[in-house]
This record gives sequence, structure tokens and C-alpha cells, in this order.
Amino acid sequence: MIQREDNPDFVNSFLDYSITILNKSSNTVKEYNYDINNFLKYMKKQFQMTKEKDYKCIPVNDLTVDTIKKIKLEDIHGYISYMARELKSTPATRARKISSIRVFFKYLSSKAKLIDINPAQDLETPKLGRRIPKYLSLEESQKLLNITQSEDNRNNVRDYAIITLFLNCGMRLSELVNIDIKDIDFSESKMNVIGKGNKERTIYLNKACMKVINNYLSVRPHDRVKSDSRDALFLSERKERISNRSVQDIVKKELQKAGLDTKKYSVHKLRHTAATLMYQYGNVDIRALQELLGHESISTTEIYTHVNDERVRNAVESNPLADM
Repeated sequence: MIQREDNPDFVNSFLDYSITILNKSSNTVKEYNYDINNFLKYMKKQFQMTKEKDYKCIPVNDLTVDTIKKIKLEDIHGYISYMARELKSTPATRARKISSIRVFFKYLSSKAKLIDINPAQDLETPKLGRRIPKYLSLEESQKLLNITQSEDNRNNVRDYAIITLFLNCGMRLSELVNIDIKDIDFSESKMNVIGKGNKERTIYLNKACMKVINNYLSVRPHDRVKSDSRDALFLSERKERISNRSVQDIVKKELQKAGLDTKKYSVHKLRHTAATLMYQYGNVDIRALQELLGHESISTTEIYTHVNDERVRNAVESNPLADM
């Protein structure tokens, strides 16, 4: 992890701006920090400002704004080319880093007024192929739930509740682990979660979700719970808020027991599964699905509008000219 003391002051100012004004999440700011730090290492090497051969050991906290003013669009293109050629970075990875660089230079030029010309203004993002998300079929989802429910261990009520919420609500991992009991409105069967960019949204809970939550609350530990975790819905063995890693391990364990490929499926794939099943079987409007998943752009939600081969075949067979 890159520490603040490893950065020039203007980078730390950018990170502070991203948190306080842009309201970016801590994970996004960490990505900005990592991306910009590595970009500056490349620039320092490119401008022959270091003799350090190990790329990771190049310090950048001594860089000044005068060096930043020298950076041109072709220098940024050189960095993107370096990532593709030497680091074998995927188009998606390069797109993320380009996004970080864009935001960084926009801050320096438009907000901080530290540079007059924004070299990243015309920086383009590599085209990304639209991939159909991997998801469990309805039968596989039911099998996963049945396997988890039928287990006989002291955590099966909790683990079954976790799997049920993922498959029914399509929430993110971070959203699930951060649920507090007070976030749940039991009379209205809904709860509030904090999604990307610290944006709050409401998730409506169906009968299955309400049942597993109430069942878990009836066995959830109350004594000796860590003081900072007393409000948390899901607790770990150590009686503290369950961690991301623990939930990932739970999901992996249950997928394995259900005979499902853990290299193909993961926590995030359960989110894909919930969205896909709701769209395929629930006749959910794409805008409603966007709201439920907390997507900022409708284009992100549209990846779930894919249809399976059977539905395509049925569509063809239902053509009024099929029997001619």
C-alpha cells in the first residue's frame, strides 16, 4: 500500500479532493493513489530523472509541479503503450488507469490551477469488448441454496442468510458486510445500503430475505460482541463485523460443496446471477434493475439484458410466419 509520505504534496491534495469533494469511496481513492504513483514513476524514468533500475523502487515524493508541466499527451500514450507491451495489462486495466490519469490532470488544471494545459484532455480510452457476465442458472442457484441450508454447523443459519441475500438482492460484497441492523426496516421489508461513491439506496426485501434475516437474528451472538460491531448484522466467529475475506471464503466453500466451479464463480458472480434471474424470470424493467443494482449508468445494467439460446429459439418459433 502506498503511503501519503511517498507522494508529492499535489498528489495528496488530489486524493483529499477526491474524498471530500468528489465523494469517492476509500477503495477508489486507493486505486487513484496506486495508479498516479506508478504513472509518475514511469515519467521520472522517461525524463531520465532517476538511475534506479528497479521500477518499484523509484521515489516520486520529490517531484515538483514543474515536472508535471512538462508532461504531454504523447508521454501519456507512451505510458499506456508500456503497460500494454511490457506489463501485459488488459484493456480494462488500462482503461481504469486512463480514467485515474484524466481525473488527476483535470484536478491539477481546472481545480488546483497548478498547470495551464491539461495534457490528458484528449486522452482516449481503449475500446472494451462487451462480455456477457457469468452467472448461475436457476437450477444451480437453487442447488447452492439447498446445500447451504442443509448443512449442520453453528454458522449455517448465518451463511444461508448471506447466500440468500446475494442471490435475491444483487448487492455488492461491501454493501453486505456493512449492513447494520438499524438499516433494516422490518415493517416495510426494506433496507438502506451504501454503494459505490458512498451513495445510499433502498433495497426491497422479499419473503425469503426477511425470513433468513429474522432466523439469523434469533441466533446471532449478543454477548461479548466487539464494541464497534454491536450494530453489525453479520458477525464473525470473533464476534466482530464479518470481513470481506470471510464472506468470500464462505461463498467459495458453499460453491465447492454444491459442485460448482470456484474458478468460474465468485461473490460478484452471485450479484450477476441475481440481476440475470430477475431480468429473465421477473420481467423487470431495465430502469428498475439499474436502480436496484445501484448502477450510475444504464449501459452498465444493459449487460444483463442478454438472453439465453432457448429464449432466442422460442422467439424465432413464435414468429407468426413459422408455420407457413
